[in-house]
Amino acid sequence: MKKVLISLIISVGLMSAAHAGDAVAGKTKAATCGACHGADGNSLAPNFPKIAGQGERYLIKQITDIKNGDRQVPEMIGFVMGLSETDIADLAAYFSSQKAASGTADPEQLELGQRIFLSGNEATGVPACIACHSADGKGITAAGFPRIAGQHASYTEKQLTDFYNADRTNDANNVMRDIASRMHMKEIKAVASYIQGLK
Repeated sequence: MKKVLISLIISVGLMSAAHAGDAVAGKTKAATCGACHGADGNSLAPNFPKIAGQGERYLIKQITDIKNGDRQVPEMIGFVMGLSETDIADLAAYFSSQKAASGTADPEQLELGQRIFLSGNEATGVPACIACHSADGKGITAAGFPRIAGQHASYTEKQLTDFYNADRTNDANNVMRDIASRMHMKEIKAVASYIQGLK
């Protein structure tokens, strides 16, 4: 657990400052994004992430990583390849300014999901999710740690599983891969459901 926290501190120090975007310009540029993510960033499809209210810094990193091939999202390639740094910053500013919609948690997953989210699993070295994503799931914007509150459970479950399998590798200092690799699949499913219910 100590190694994870040290990695988090280092990753915050290594992250570069994000370029400030123009939300008004971003709204115009976001027209094509709406097909999957919803016009305001609140995707209705559980396999596409809700990006409304997401931190600008995080959005800029993810879009840039997809464009550069550091994060593999085949559905996004055709949309991001022509984007400039300014376009990316403007899109991030627009979606970050939108109000995020919440969801509901599966009552059967609630107890385990809440326990992992708030306290982690000391026996397996899984830290509490609140360390980076905060108790309300709104993340730590300045550090680039994403908002996860209200995110589709199936999307979160897939991301954690991809980190677990090292199919997703764009996490700073392997932090999420290290955490996910210590989780049982039932914990991943439960915490994903709990996150969906965060308001």
